[in-house]
Amino acid sequence: MLTKELIVETGRVVAHDLRQRFGIANPRIAVAGLNPHAGEGGAIGREDLEIVGPAVAELQFEAIDAVGPLPADTLFYPAHWANYDAVLAMYHDQALIPIKTVAFEDAVNVTLGLPIVRTSPDHGTAFDLAGTGRGSDKSFLAAIRMADAMTAQAA
Repeated sequence: MLTKELIVETGRVVAHDLRQRFGIANPRIAVAGLNPHAGEGGAIGREDLEIVGPAVAELQFEAIDAVGPLPADTLFYPAHWANYDAVLAMYHDQALIPIKTVAFEDAVNVTLGLPIVRTSPDHGTAFDLAGTGRGSDKSFLAAIRMADAMTAQAA
């Protein structure tokens, strides 16, 4: 399912929406590798050499400030991710495990590439907590604040 074209298109969407919806003139995008340690030069899979790397090169050719493939196990260390405005991860858990670990109640899911602003609590629906009085509204409120900020930026 992983293709160079899909990564390039996703990188374009991320760069566009960081400019339009977040006001970042020259967004910096980190692209995570698919395999552990970004494939170790092909020793742990060739996808990073044959698919992810060429996609990053095409984004760079299009003047998008993208770097990668970067090893996901160190990319999400705060000192590293501070160098980027966004991380393009290869799959759901690769990005959400570190995000939820450091900001579970504050993280917001933002769907880029839509003609409307769409945010949601990053932790999901939490159906198991519904009606119990044990849930927190922090992530929901963070999602509302993010939507408001994105709408103001796009106006």
